[in-house]
Amino acid sequence: MRNVIFVFIAASLVSNCDTKHSILNDPEGALSTFEVEEGFKIELIASEPLIGDPVDMEIDESGRLYVVEMPGYPLDISGSGTVKLLTDTDGDGKMDKSTTFADNLVLPNSLMRWKKGLIVTDAPHVYYLEDSDGDGRADLRDTLLTGFALSNPQHNLNTPLLGIDNWIYLAHEGIVSTETYQREFGDKGGEIHYPDLPSAPRLPENANGRAVRFRPDHGQLEVLSSHTQFGHTFDAWGNHFLVGNANHIYHEVLAQPYLQRNKALLLSDATQSISDHGNAAEVFPTTLNPQHQLLTDVGVITSACGLTAYLGGAFPSPYNENTTFVAEPVSNLIHVDKLKQTGATFTASRIRTHQEFMTSSDARFRPVNMYVGPDGALYVVDYYRQIIEHPEWMGKEVIESGDLYNDADKGRIYRISKKDAGPPAWTKGLALGDASDEDLVSRLADPNIWWRQNAQRLLIDRKSKSSYNLLNDMVVNPNAMGRLHALWTLEGLAQLRPEQIEHALRDREAGIRENAIRLAELHLSESPALVEALLVLKTDSDTRVRFQLLCTLGFLNTKSADSARQHILFQDINDKWVQTAALSASADPATLLTVVIGKAANASGDYSSLLQNLVAMIASRQKPEAIRHLMNHVEAAKRGNRPEVEAAIMEGLAKGLQVSKSPTLLTEYNQRVIVRSFFDNESPAVRKAALHVLQSISGRDAVVYEKARREALRIAEDNTEEETRRADAIDLIAIQNPKNYSRTLIKLFVPQEPLPVQLAALRSLSAIPDTAFSHHLLKKWPLLTPQVQDAAIKTFLTNDDRINILVSAIETGRILPSSISWPRRVMLMAQKNEELRDRSRAIFTENNEQEVNKEYQSALQLKGDIRKGMLVYEKNCAICHQIRESNGIAIGPDLGTIHNWSREAIMAHILAPNLAISSGFDLWSVELLNGENIQGLIASETSGAINLRNVGNADRIINRNDIRSLKPLKMSVMPTGLEKQISKQQMADLLAFLKQNK
Repeated sequence: MRNVIFVFIAASLVSNCDTKHSILNDPEGALSTFEVEEGFKIELIASEPLIGDPVDMEIDESGRLYVVEMPGYPLDISGSGTVKLLTDTDGDGKMDKSTTFADNLVLPNSLMRWKKGLIVTDAPHVYYLEDSDGDGRADLRDTLLTGFALSNPQHNLNTPLLGIDNWIYLAHEGIVSTETYQREFGDKGGEIHYPDLPSAPRLPENANGRAVRFRPDHGQLEVLSSHTQFGHTFDAWGNHFLVGNANHIYHEVLAQPYLQRNKALLLSDATQSISDHGNAAEVFPTTLNPQHQLLTDVGVITSACGLTAYLGGAFPSPYNENTTFVAEPVSNLIHVDKLKQTGATFTASRIRTHQEFMTSSDARFRPVNMYVGPDGALYVVDYYRQIIEHPEWMGKEVIESGDLYNDADKGRIYRISKKDAGPPAWTKGLALGDASDEDLVSRLADPNIWWRQNAQRLLIDRKSKSSYNLLNDMVVNPNAMGRLHALWTLEGLAQLRPEQIEHALRDREAGIRENAIRLAELHLSESPALVEALLVLKTDSDTRVRFQLLCTLGFLNTKSADSARQHILFQDINDKWVQTAALSASADPATLLTVVIGKAANASGDYSSLLQNLVAMIASRQKPEAIRHLMNHVEAAKRGNRPEVEAAIMEGLAKGLQVSKSPTLLTEYNQRVIVRSFFDNESPAVRKAALHVLQSISGRDAVVYEKARREALRIAEDNTEEETRRADAIDLIAIQNPKNYSRTLIKLFVPQEPLPVQLAALRSLSAIPDTAFSHHLLKKWPLLTPQVQDAAIKTFLTNDDRINILVSAIETGRILPSSISWPRRVMLMAQKNEELRDRSRAIFTENNEQEVNKEYQSALQLKGDIRKGMLVYEKNCAICHQIRESNGIAIGPDLGTIHNWSREAIMAHILAPNLAISSGFDLWSVELLNGENIQGLIASETSGAINLRNVGNADRIINRNDIRSLKPLKMSVMPTGLEKQISKQQMADLLAFLKQNK
């Protein structure tokens, strides 16, 4: 049982709305609406009229409370933002005085104590504000950084955090291209730079949508390998955790320096989602009369923000260690997870099933941020608004109602502490800033991160030589946190000695050994003796220590470093991040190839993916000798009857050759070897891999290829051959223009043939560069099955002539619009040809959604059959959706918690899915330098590559260097026109299936 602070009498509140409204408008009365985990209590420490629209807070070393207010959200850029300084004048633990520390800010959203003032994020700038004369108002305002995009406030830069490594980390992601915010906020950002330091580094436009770190007093500025939305956090050892709307926690596994040292490594995502209960995890709110906007996902995390690792040292078990809290303002709750190390990364698990750490029945409770205070309490920043969603995700009637800024004059800050905790003493004032060096150093071992972090910052700011020996003593202190912070404090003071790093590399605490490796990495050039101390750790018992060592050793090109990397790689071969870290090394990957091939034969583990990626890296460099070496390995695997090795090498070869734009380096003899692998090996994997190599090369030998085509034709026509072998043979024929084989291929494009053969014939015939087969398709259209029809539509989308044939066929009714899947419609409506684009949009946007919804109201009165509803789901929904991460394809949002919605709401979204576009499910158009156009969701990205995902296609990783343009299409991934495919009874069945909580 949780401790229910929720002491309200349901009957009286439900029957008396005025009483309820008065209670919620009274900040003290609102405490009765909360439920919090047993063993904790909740107290109000600040509220209106002292503050309104708070989004972040900071307590400085003197016990002063600063609060950022953002009343301008979502559309007001008039400069209404402020920073307030709150004071507890009577020492009762509650704020009773408010001073405007800074005003005339646009959309300020976060702050951090630094030097004698505050760092405040207010896109496009990062400001430093200081009160130099002690009157409580900032009279100094310097722009530290500028160039960030001023976009949707949910996605602007935010949350400056001081890392244990003495860098300041900024949460940041790319701009969100939505119609409302493109009109109101047109600033896409520029180069990120220090305006007062012209010689300092500059980052590319809007930092390519990545998070950023900087050191203002050193003029350093770097992009990270990851991005995050509103908030991020570090655990006690400096591991970086991130947050997005639906994905409430993910981990930056590989840092940017390890990615950028090897240009041949194409990695589209350096992060790992770590929740074991789903990216859009189910939540359990207690809200009465919630107000959800048009595309609000009900019952799941949809607005996660303010991710905070609890490091306060004052909570009861199991909340005191390895826990993270995240705010979910749409559902009026705070979610908690327990972190557990899992290989190179972590797993985040619920502490309680089917309940949250803290919930409120008040629909206007909007937790957006959290803060660990000097008392070890968790402070919750409550934005307290009627509407938290922004206009792009709500209906016009809400926007036009004037309710967008309701409650803009309100806001609360709550204190969560264990039940027997005393009042917050810090509100009476602190004197950490006046503490002696000895006291500050002792605070590095405090159980509360607030004291440790502020002590480290103040010691580095002071640069007091008298602290050096004290820090040297702390480095060997029995307290692990004291040792850790002392090491990084000495590093920040440029006083860390190599022997101290060596000693830390032997520390009994794994987290300190891991950090010592990071410290050693910074000093390898001037202290090469550290290398030997590092190499000893290759047999360390901790997986994350070994992983960090693998990352660091990637900078060293020595035999001993290479041997240590291999040792770690093969010990942890089944961890994909270990494989990636090993391949990121700047050393020549060819030295690893022979070893991997040898081990693949006799050892267990995931050697196939490692071998593929390794070969792809080698092949992409297009060195003739290397290609010949790879082909020797193909032949050796063939002779040794090792099909798994042969297939892996050829798949890697195909990937590497595809990346390169150079003519093929495969000799005539090499091509014959590949052809024989295709025809002679019984392994489907080998055959597919050989086909992929032949498809990826240019400059094929004409004699070799024509002979192969004739042999492939014989197999294709032989209906006694296995169907996938026949299909592969047809695909081989189409590597070059198959026009001379068209008569035979058309005979294979009939319903009597197996589906794989039909689809292969369809692909091959569409490769003929004219429109004859397009007209043939129209003649045969009524005979084509739905699967073949969808594949056939794709063949029309290759050029304007074919698209014109398709559009005309739809206009004249020869092809029904409902036959065109949503991804295909997007391609038609987003094409470059203006005339064809307009005709396509006229076809697919002709839909009176309100009329359709009205017509289907009778379905709500019908009794639904769950079993039949599952069949309707599998036919119409599973192509883009899953239910609790199964039973479908994960393109659109997971429908696992849609049972929380009303039947009316579910039906409205089924029938009218394009009223707005949910964040994260919009489509992008990518034009490559070779003229190819691709559409899809950006599933993940790094500075070097993007991963494009679309229905019916494999994920495609695209090198950013190959992209000519990348544009949002402002279209949802969800299809329209389902009312033409689902009867009213089927709708009732589908609703019954979706409403069941299973």
